[in-house]
Amino acid sequence: MPDTVTIPRAEYDRLRAAEDDFADLQAALAARARIEAGTDELVPAAVADRLIDGASPLGVWREHRGLSQSALARASGVNRVQIADIEADRGTGSVATLRALADALRVTVDDLLPS
Repeated sequence: MPDTVTIPRAEYDRLRAAEDDFADLQAALAARARIEAGTDELVPAAVADRLIDGASPLGVWREHRGLSQSALARASGVNRVQIADIEADRGTGSVATLRALADALRVTVDDLLPS
């Protein structure tokens, strides 16, 4: 027969809540460590709001990084006109183009895809 312990429901609920709080704390500390290590970054609410509202992800990230289209073109090796076309939804860009832009902006290719 397995070992069993009987405790009041209130004590059980308290222990479960403490377990959930501990898991949340561990996740928060891990996130802070990734931010401090430079592997994750905080995204301002204004950037997130623009992305949620459907703005061009390429344009949002480019502006967030403080780059003009010309500066991004130089940093990525992608033609400025192609960048303008992607931002205006007149083109999508190849996987290689999106990879070059993502690398220059320090984001993932997925971050540049419209939602």
